[in-house]
Amino acid sequence: MSFQQGLSGLNAAARNLDVIGNNVANSNTVGAKASRAEFADIYATSLYGAGTHYNGIGVTVAAITQQFTQGDIATTNNALDMAINGRGFFRMSNSGEVTYTRNGQFQLDKDGYLVNAQGGRLTGYPADANGKVTTGTPVELRLQTGDVAPKMTSSASITANLDTRAKAPDSTKTPFSIADGASYNGATSLAVFDSQGTEHTVAVYFRKSDTVANQWNAYVAADGTQLDGPGGPGSPFATFEFDADGKLTSTSPTGFPVTVPVSNGAGALTVPFDLSKITQFGSAFSVSQLSQDGYAAGRLSGFSISSDGTVLSRYTNGTTLAQGRVVLANFTNPQGLQPLGGNQWAETADSGAPMSGTPGAGSLGVIQSGAVEQSNVDLTAELVNMITAQRVYQANAQTIRTQDQVMQTIVNLR
Repeated sequence: MSFQQGLSGLNAAARNLDVIGNNVANSNTVGAKASRAEFADIYATSLYGAGTHYNGIGVTVAAITQQFTQGDIATTNNALDMAINGRGFFRMSNSGEVTYTRNGQFQLDKDGYLVNAQGGRLTGYPADANGKVTTGTPVELRLQTGDVAPKMTSSASITANLDTRAKAPDSTKTPFSIADGASYNGATSLAVFDSQGTEHTVAVYFRKSDTVANQWNAYVAADGTQLDGPGGPGSPFATFEFDADGKLTSTSPTGFPVTVPVSNGAGALTVPFDLSKITQFGSAFSVSQLSQDGYAAGRLSGFSISSDGTVLSRYTNGTTLAQGRVVLANFTNPQGLQPLGGNQWAETADSGAPMSGTPGAGSLGVIQSGAVEQSNVDLTAELVNMITAQRVYQANAQTIRTQDQVMQTIVNLR
C-alpha cells in the first residue's frame, strides 16, 4: 500500500495554511502583498517512459507567488507619507544596498533624510538651491530644514488692459499726481525685494494721452515716492503706442527698467518690467497678471509632495521650493523579486532590471501624499480559503487512515 498521496496532500495543505496564515497576519501591514500557494500534481515514470495507466502519486507546492495588485489608499496626518497609485516601487538605500518597497510611511531623521521604519533612505532626484530638479542618477533625498535666504527681484511682469473708451485727463488742467485719482485712468502695484529681502512697493499709473490717439503714458512710484521720467521731474516714466487693433506697438524707453531707491545698505535694485502683454481694448481697465521673482527671507513651515513626486518645502514668506523628486522603479516581472522582510524586496535575475523614472511617467503610478497603501489581502477570502485548506488537510489524513486500515486487514489474513 502507498501512503505517498495522502502524505503529499498533508504537506501541501500545511504549506497552504502557512501562506494563508501569513496573509492574515499581514492584513493590516502597510504595503504588504498577499501570497498564493500554487500546486502541481506528481506522476511517476518508468525507466522506459510514461505509460497511460500510471497512477498519480500526490501533489507538490510548485510555487508561492505574491500578488502585486493595488491595495486601498488610506489618508494619514503625516504629509511625508506617500502612496503609489499604480505600478512601481519606492527605491530605498540601506547602507548602500538598494531595495524596493510599496510601504510609503516616511519621516525625517536627525540629518534631514527621508527614512522608513527600518532606517532605509528614500532615493530620488536632487534639487539645487533655486529649486531646480536635476534628473540623472537617483541619490538619497535630504531635505533642508533651515531658513531660506532672500532673493533680490531681477524681473517683473504686468499684464493688463487699458480701456480705450476712457476719457483722457486734460493735461492743461489736471497734471499727474499720485494723490489725485482723477489724473490717471488706472493703476496697479506689486512688491519687489532688494538683496537683503526688504520689501519695496512699485506702483505703475496709466494715463491716457489727450493729444495723441492710441497713446498712453506711464508714471511710476516706489514706496510712495514718484520717480522721475526721462524728461525730468514730473515727466512720464514711459510712453506706450498702440495700433488701430489695440495691440502694443512700441514702448519708450524700451525695457521699462525701474530703479528703486534703497537706503538700508542693500545693493542697487533695478527691475526690468515686462509690459509687452498690455493691450488697449474697449473693456474696463483690468490687471490679469502680476509677477516677480524675488522674495524675503522665510522660515520653513511645512512640506508637501506633488503627484509627480516633487518634494516641496513651504516657507513663511509664501515661497515654495522643490527639494527633490521621488523616483519610482518598476520591473518586467515583479513576482520575480526576492522578499527580504520589512516590506522590502530585492532585484533578482527573474525580476529583470529596474526601470526607474518620475512618478506618472510611462507605466509608473502617481504619488498621493498624506496617504499610505494598505495591504491588498482580502481577509474574507483568506478566512474562506483557510476553511477549505483545513478540510483538504482532514481529507488527506483520512486517506492515510484508510490505507492503514486496508494494510491492517491484509496483515491479519490467516
